[in-house]
Amino acid sequence: MSRVVRPPQWAGITTSPWSLDPGRGNDPYEEVEVPRGRGPDRTDGMSKAAAVTDATFDNEVLKSSTPVLVDFWAEWCGPCKMISPVLEEIADEHKGKLTIAKLNVDENPEVAMRYGVMSIPTLALFIGGVEKKRLIGAMPKRNIVNELSEFIS
Repeated sequence: MSRVVRPPQWAGITTSPWSLDPGRGNDPYEEVEVPRGRGPDRTDGMSKAAAVTDATFDNEVLKSSTPVLVDFWAEWCGPCKMISPVLEEIADEHKGKLTIAKLNVDENPEVAMRYGVMSIPTLALFIGGVEKKRLIGAMPKRNIVNELSEFIS
């Protein structure tokens, strides 16, 4: 007489007799649910900077009543990540006089092409809908502030 051995069943999960820890995803053929949230917001760390897109650029930057410093950046850009905390500090120190906006050039290429942004990071200062100053590349905070001082003092 042969006896048929069935794998055990817990809480509706059928496990393999080869599982090291049944129901815990140790069997390579067992299906497990992986919790997934929404993807990371690329500007989560930038609470002082507004994320702008191709669709919102005109309203949030060009029609702004205060000067807007737009950071043209990309996720893969190391220097862009280096200047993010510097822009945070500048936004804190010049609250009310200057708005910082971030535009991801990979996700929003139209505005970058419209303004001829060829290198990142590029910081462009807009006042009254017109670009008044452009800074290209990562630089220390004192250099950024010195370049913008005539516009934000």
